[in-house]
Amino acid sequence: MDYDCIIIGGGHAGIEASLAVARLGYTGLLITQNPDNIGALSCNPAMGGLSKGNIIREVDALGGEMGKLTDRSMIQYRVLNRSRGPAVQAPRVQADKRVYQAAARSALEAQKGLTIFMDTVVDLIVEEDSQRTGSGIANVRGVITRRGHKISSSTVILAAGTFMEGKIFIGEYDAPQGRLGEEAALGLGQNLRRIGFPVGRLKTGTPARIAGDSIDYSVLEKQEGEVPAPFSFDVNPDTWNAPLPQLPCWVTYTCPATHEIIRRNIHRSPLFSGKIEGTGARYCPSIEDKVTRFPERERHHVFIEPEGLYTSEVYLNGLSTSLPEDVQADYIHSIRGLEKAVLVRPGYAVDYDYIDPLDLYPSLESKRLSGFFSAGQTNGSSGYEEAAAQGLVAGINAVQKMRREPPLILGRAEAYTGVLIDDLTTLGTKEPYRMFTSRAEHRLVLRHDSADTRLSPRARELGLIGEERWERLQKKIRGLEEIEELLKKRKVTVKDVPENIFAAFPELSAWPREWLERAFLDIKYAGYIAKENRAAAKLAKMDAVKIPSGLEYSSVTGLSAEAKEKLIKVRPLTIGQAARIPGIRQGDIALLMILCRDKNVR
Repeated sequence: MDYDCIIIGGGHAGIEASLAVARLGYTGLLITQNPDNIGALSCNPAMGGLSKGNIIREVDALGGEMGKLTDRSMIQYRVLNRSRGPAVQAPRVQADKRVYQAAARSALEAQKGLTIFMDTVVDLIVEEDSQRTGSGIANVRGVITRRGHKISSSTVILAAGTFMEGKIFIGEYDAPQGRLGEEAALGLGQNLRRIGFPVGRLKTGTPARIAGDSIDYSVLEKQEGEVPAPFSFDVNPDTWNAPLPQLPCWVTYTCPATHEIIRRNIHRSPLFSGKIEGTGARYCPSIEDKVTRFPERERHHVFIEPEGLYTSEVYLNGLSTSLPEDVQADYIHSIRGLEKAVLVRPGYAVDYDYIDPLDLYPSLESKRLSGFFSAGQTNGSSGYEEAAAQGLVAGINAVQKMRREPPLILGRAEAYTGVLIDDLTTLGTKEPYRMFTSRAEHRLVLRHDSADTRLSPRARELGLIGEERWERLQKKIRGLEEIEELLKKRKVTVKDVPENIFAAFPELSAWPREWLERAFLDIKYAGYIAKENRAAAKLAKMDAVKIPSGLEYSSVTGLSAEAKEKLIKVRPLTIGQAARIPGIRQGDIALLMILCRDKNVR
C-alpha cells in the first residue's frame, strides 16, 4: 500500500481525520484540490454557538485540533444564553478567517506521517474479491485522481464538503463550483452512484459580503464581546490570553422595503424557479425563503460580522440568498446603515452530492464498501463543528479498523458527537442536518465545561492524549473532588452564584475559577444529573445488546411489515439503535430482544 489511509478533502472533517490517522501512528495522504484553501471558513466567520460550542470542546477533549485553531484565530468571544440554564449555554467566537486557515495548514504540515497532495479524486479502487475478510462485501483499496494517479491505501475517508458535483447559483447564473471561484470536484459522485451508493442532492447558501468602510455604523446596534476564554482544555484558562485584538459585531434589520424588493424579484431566484435540485435547511432559510414563509414579519435580524483583522470586509449573517446580484444590491441598500454598502462578493446557493447516512454504520464506515468512511457535509450534515466531529471519529475508526479493534462509538448520553452520528446513521436526513441542544436528551450532562472529563479518558485509551495532558486532567479531577467536598460542607445555596463564589468561600481562591464554576454547577444540579445518569444507564443497557449482523429480518415471524422494511434499511447494530428508528414498535423491540438473547449476542 502507498498509504494506510487516504483522506479526500481539506475542510474541517478532512483536517481532523488526517491528524487523527497520523497521530495514531499511521500514514495518511490528504488529497485536496487546493492546499491554499485548507480549513477555509466557507460561510460565516464564526465558530461554536449553541451545541456547536459543545462539539468543539468535545473534539478538543478527544485530541482533535479545532479548539486550538479557534483559540488562535479568535477576534470576539461570547457565551450564548447567559441568562438561561447551563445545559443550553455555549461559547461562540468570531474568527479571523485567514489566521484560522494558516493555523490549520501549519498543523497538518507539522504532523509526522501526513502528506498533502494537490489533485482531485474521481473514482475509488475497489477490490471485488472479499475472500480475505469474509465479509461478503467489496473492499476499498485506494483512489484514482483526475490526473491519472492510482494511489493505494487500506482505508479511504471521504470528506468532500459541498464540492462533490457541486454547482453554485446566483440568479440566472450557475457554474460547476463548490465555493464561489473554486471548481467543483466532478466525477466522484457519478462513480459512487455507479458503485451503488445512495447519493442525493442537498443545498446550502451564503450571504453577500460587503466593504466594512461603506457602512454607517452610527445607526447600528453595537455588539461587544466578553473577556475571551479558550476552547481548548490544553491550556490554563486563568492565564491564557487571546493572541489577537478583539472586534465588535453590529446588528441591523431588514424592513418592509427590503421585503418588497425581494417579492418583486422572487421569480428570478433559482430556489423558486426549480433550477436547484437539492433540499435546503429549514432552520437556516435564505432571506427570500424567510420573506415568503413569514409574510407577517416586518423585519428580520441582520448580524454584521467581521471576516478578520486583515480586511474590512464583513459578513451579513441572516441574508443568505441565491437572488441575482442586482437584486442583492437593491435589498441590501434598503437596510438601515447599509444604504451605501459596496458589495465585495455576492451571496449564492450551492447544490451538491451527499451520501445517505443510513448507508453508514455508527463508526461512519460504509455498509457496502469495507474500509470506506465518510464524514461531514458528505453525510448530509451542515456546519464546521459537525464536520470536524465526524472527521475525528472517522479518522479514529479508520485506524481502529486497521488495528482490527472495535470502533469508537460514542453514546447519546456521552457526547453531542454521539447524538449527531446516531441521528444521522439511525434516522437519516433529507435536508442538511444541524445540531441543536434540543436534539440531546441528556444535555445537562453534555455541558461544554465537562467535555474533558467525559471524553479525554476515551482519547487516552486510543492514544490521542499524551502523558503531560493526561496528568493535568488527573490533577483537575482530584481538584474538582476536593472543591466539591468543601462546598458540600459549607452548604452551597442557589444564591451562591459562581460570580460570588470567591467572596462566599475565600478559602477556594487558590483554585482555578473554571474548576470552581464547574464544581458549583455539578453540586447545584446534582439531583437532575443523577436522574439523567439513571436514564442514560437504561439506554446503555439496550445499546449493549448487539444484533447479529446477518439477521434476516424478512424471515422473522412477528415483526410488523413496517419494522422489517426499516430494519433492513438501517441494519442497526444494537437493540438501542433499533429502538430509536421511527416506526419501530415496542413489540418489535421485545421480539428482537428475545432473538438476541437466544443467540447469546452481547
